[in-house]
Amino acid sequence: MTLPRIAIASLGGTISMTPDAAAGGVVPRLSAEQLAASVPGLSEVANISAESLFQLPSASLSFPNLLAALAWAERQVDAGAAGVVLTQGTDSIEESAFFLDLYWQREAPLIVTGAMRAPQSAGAEGPANLLSAVLAARSKDSRGRGVMVVMNDTIHAARWVRKRHTLTVQAFESPETGPLGVIVEGIAHYFHPAGTRPPALPPVSGDVRVALLETYMGDDGQIAELVRAAGYQGLVIGGFGAGHLSFGFAERMEALCADMPVIIATRTGAGPTTSATYGYIGSEVDLARRGAIMAGWLCPRKARALLWGMLAGGIGRCDIARAWKDWHQNLR
Repeated sequence: MTLPRIAIASLGGTISMTPDAAAGGVVPRLSAEQLAASVPGLSEVANISAESLFQLPSASLSFPNLLAALAWAERQVDAGAAGVVLTQGTDSIEESAFFLDLYWQREAPLIVTGAMRAPQSAGAEGPANLLSAVLAARSKDSRGRGVMVVMNDTIHAARWVRKRHTLTVQAFESPETGPLGVIVEGIAHYFHPAGTRPPALPPVSGDVRVALLETYMGDDGQIAELVRAAGYQGLVIGGFGAGHLSFGFAERMEALCADMPVIIATRTGAGPTTSATYGYIGSEVDLARRGAIMAGWLCPRKARALLWGMLAGGIGRCDIARAWKDWHQNLR
């Protein structure tokens, strides 16, 4: 039987870290080839090609890094790979997977995985996660589902996955929808058929700066004014509850929205922003009237990734509201 070819690239992260006495802790060091070689039975389920693209902790990954990884993944599929696996640190997996999904248009799956425990730790789960990621990448049932995160034998959609714990190996959840599927006895099992996906964002034509702020009790919006003064092209705010701000912050909204698109998300960790429930000053109705755009189901971090992609793709400030609505309408 001919095994499918799966391409693996390492971006760094805990899964690749080893101790460094001078640094006082673990640092990313292992190559993609070393990671693949550490997984028992991996060569029995796929023909593996492995390459190290970066050696970075995930907090230092950037959108340009991810665009480079995306281009590499596209080349692998175009050259015949049945699927692609990226390994990286878990701190930013929910953002990076979502960002990649905004652009990934191949039918072949792109799987992102990592580890919560470094390789030398007791119970290190990196090899198991990498094996599960490869099993998902090689499955025909994974086709047409875009970018997915595979951790702890569980398959999550990039759109919904969140890191919900700092340390446990069960750190990843999809709080709104539950996982897409699971890996059982070496097979990827999905609970639902693949749905339709939004079209890809326009190709990136330039870099932009999009700020992310979280509001708090007593916040009058002065920091947001500093963001505008610093020349940022966009702003995402993690608001109270279903997307709310204080009276003082709300009074600044017209001026902010006149200079840049402002997205209001919720800081709560689950649930959407609303659009027609509350009408007081600083409510979602009031903020939308002043020019803000409600994030819907997107968390602040993913809302920032989407806004960055739209602006960097050349969608003008005045067209962001329509593009935002169209993107959400195409999401199933």
